[in-house]
Amino acid sequence: MSIVSAALWALVATVVAFLPMRWQYPPGIVLLIAAPVIIVMLGQEYGWLASLAGVGAFVSMFRKPLLYYWHKWREVSQ
Repeated sequence: MSIVSAALWALVATVVAFLPMRWQYPPGIVLLIAAPVIIVMLGQEYGWLASLAGVGAFVSMFRKPLLYYWHKWREVSQ
């Protein structure tokens, strides 16, 4: 089930990438929240290497939003 979820997630992420930027935010947030859940499911079914590959793909695809939230979090905590 996790591999099907991961494949569907990747297809939806590809479709969202084709949307105009102002329309990408709501589905992008949902994808951002769903990714860790799917990565954990992959790890439980296929082992830590599958989770590591999933984390690498996730960070690669969401590097700009993750950096934005990282900097935002660091400003608040200082």
